[in-house]
Amino acid sequence: MLAGEIYSAIDPDLSRELMETRAMIHEYNTLHPTETEKMRAILRELLGGIGDDQIIVNQPFHCDYGKQIRVGKRFFANFNFTVLDEAYVTIGDDCFVGPNVSIYTACHSTDPVERNSRREWALPVTIGHNVWIGGSVTILPGVTIGDNVTIGAGSVVNKDIPSNSVAVGNPCKVIKKIGRGACP
Repeated sequence: MLAGEIYSAIDPDLSRELMETRAMIHEYNTLHPTETEKMRAILRELLGGIGDDQIIVNQPFHCDYGKQIRVGKRFFANFNFTVLDEAYVTIGDDCFVGPNVSIYTACHSTDPVERNSRREWALPVTIGHNVWIGGSVTILPGVTIGDNVTIGAGSVVNKDIPSNSVAVGNPCKVIKKIGRGACP
């Protein structure tokens, strides 16, 4: 699965891992919002890596495996952050995620017979440092978002977005370059 090869979505070992993760997510999402130390402890156990204890992930949060998700320092995710992490999801330092954002790594065939076989594959998602992802953004499998990027609310990111840009829309496109040498 992590190698990007075709796998069975109904594999018993994967199904067991999914259920274990769902139990942790359930516990996380039912904690009182003031129980920040317990929340951070669950995130440290659940996620594959966190940059520091300044991580904030507002409830509810949903993911498939958790251990394929790595976030950098000072990460913040607002309500209803959903990550289907059948492949690695790597998020850099100082990234902010708006409400209702979804990151998908799982891929399914468009052929109904093949899709019904429950065979699928996954592609990683990489998000650089200093990225703001607006509310209700969807990031599709295989996408890389560079450093210093803003993704506008409601965008569907289906292709790579270069560093130092503002991108919006469905499909998401760069509308402005930022930083040194960029036009206003």
